[in-house]
Amino acid sequence: MKVALLDDDESHNALVAGLLGPVGYDCVSFTHPERLLSELRRQTFDLLIIDWNMPDLSGIETLRRLGEMSTAPPPVLLLTSRSIEADLVEGLNAGADDYIVKPLQPQVLLARVNALARRIYRPSSTPQVEQHGPYRLEPGGHTVSWAERVETLTPKEFQLAVILFNNLARPLSRDYLLRRIWGQRPDLETRTLDAHVSRLRSKLELRPANGFRLTTVYGFGYRLEACNPQAQAEANAGPGALRA
Repeated sequence: MKVALLDDDESHNALVAGLLGPVGYDCVSFTHPERLLSELRRQTFDLLIIDWNMPDLSGIETLRRLGEMSTAPPPVLLLTSRSIEADLVEGLNAGADDYIVKPLQPQVLLARVNALARRIYRPSSTPQVEQHGPYRLEPGGHTVSWAERVETLTPKEFQLAVILFNNLARPLSRDYLLRRIWGQRPDLETRTLDAHVSRLRSKLELRPANGFRLTTVYGFGYRLEACNPQAQAEANAGPGALRA
């Protein structure tokens, strides 16, 4: 799980990374809000941990900027030294999913981060059959069935399908997908991912007629979108067919 840390105090970022890194979180530190906002257009994060008090752009202002982005931001944990109820309500209303009042208590931080992570991932030890529109994903045999068809995927293809279906409408960067599926492999070429995406699109017939469209986000990665097959069919038929 990839976590972005935003605090103008680099030592505080190091403290949080030191707590989260050993339990499996991949942390990337930022000291300037604008740099984080810019980086969100280039790569994907699962969670943002943002400090409230920063000199250039406060945590609250950063949250509002996140809300103005064209895609929904990941969950946000707000760190603050403010404990007045009105301040905490302001933070939640601005877009934070949770908050922690400083000074940090390590176990509380881990518990809150884990709670937010559970909203994103199911426990890998208990894989579940998933239904997304007409598509049924069965982890036991890495099979996907729809419209009386059954397609057996490779383990990597199936993992890619699960990630895409569980992040509908969310652009996922190539770097994020490579790390999630292949792990830390600096030698791996992005063509490997592109080939898997192409095969998955073809095997599962991910097109509007089946309710989903797998598109390339140029210069970034890929996005799986839900479509309206009926509206798409009407648009393709044209006005003459509609009048008939």
